[in-house]
Amino acid sequence: MTTLITRDELKAAIDEGTVTVVDALGGEYHAKQHLPGAVALAPGEVDARAAEALPDRDATIVTYCSNPACPNSGQVADRLTALGYGNVRKYREGIEDWVAAGLPTESA
Repeated sequence: MTTLITRDELKAAIDEGTVTVVDALGGEYHAKQHLPGAVALAPGEVDARAAEALPDRDATIVTYCSNPACPNSGQVADRLTALGYGNVRKYREGIEDWVAAGLPTESA
């Protein structure tokens, strides 16, 4: 099971530039709104795009999707781990929690 990260821990890591954030919703959801600097990588794209999108397998990576009920972030995290990424965590609460807390987002 993927280790979880809290909103405050993730915000600090983004501010410090010590994390690569992965938006597991991807596509139009990513274009509309995503966490600062997030890379779009939906579950069906991981095998084809991970090496290009996430070249450093030792980087700290945090996946997220919409909310705790959304399975995408866990699926992407599990697949990245299986592909040899060594430091993958999941922000279970997702972008809905981030936005509700009044934290900044970006759009394409």
